[in-house]
Amino acid sequence: MTSERRSWQEKNMSRPTALYFLLAYALSWCAWVPLALQGQVVLSGVPTWLHLAGAFGPLLAAFIVAPWTAGRQGVRDLFSRMMRWRIGWGWLLIAAFSPVAVFGVVVLVMRLVTGTWQAASGFGQVAELPGLGWLAGWLAWIFTFGLGEETGWRGFALPRLQARHSARDASLILGLLWAGWHAPAFFYNYELSLFAVVAFVVSIIAGAMVLTWLFNSTGGSVLATALWHGSYNAAVAGGDAAVSAAVTAAVILAFILIVRRYGPETLSHRPKQALVD
Repeated sequence: MTSERRSWQEKNMSRPTALYFLLAYALSWCAWVPLALQGQVVLSGVPTWLHLAGAFGPLLAAFIVAPWTAGRQGVRDLFSRMMRWRIGWGWLLIAAFSPVAVFGVVVLVMRLVTGTWQAASGFGQVAELPGLGWLAGWLAWIFTFGLGEETGWRGFALPRLQARHSARDASLILGLLWAGWHAPAFFYNYELSLFAVVAFVVSIIAGAMVLTWLFNSTGGSVLATALWHGSYNAAVAGGDAAVSAAVTAAVILAFILIVRRYGPETLSHRPKQALVD
């Protein structure tokens, strides 16, 4: 392939991906900017459940752009990835329970140090839905920020980025854009400081690498990444800073081990999942 043709192809391949990210930002920020303005005492009366609604921006953007890029086949491909559960019981257990296992170890250590099980009560808490029990909260995290995000980030964007980049570089690009997508939340839901922002970006990039490993290892299962993502949120969203920091540190360690074990090209023992529009 000539350099001119390769340049033309890459330019045209990037357009659907760029449009996807613009739509994902716009759709989510329609819900989150009012919350940010309320957090800065500019507005009032904005319902907090909009934070959960904003999680579906990436999913909606994917289903808007997919038919434009690949017609009905693009939509079928997204649905197929969302429902891809025949990945082996081992991978299903890793996807659903590895963040929970790390949470359990952290809580046990804190029990030995503090003498109480107080940290355990944070699992599955959803601040916007305080009446939910831990199991319903866990499922809510999987359905909202799990399936809502992963259908877009991993189901739509990652295969297209991996068509042009190594798995590591694609994850880095996606991780930075994914981190930026959260920006309004720093004005109403997260700590707004230089340290908090840097730590958040680092954790998001590490999470993106781990999710790429899981996505590629399961043959492109969005369901697997949604289970992991929702379980991670259920483990860290309970408000205990020590638990969140420890679980996130485990994710960063996992990212380092994955890169060392599998290398940057695929981040997996299987070929990377790539899709060219």
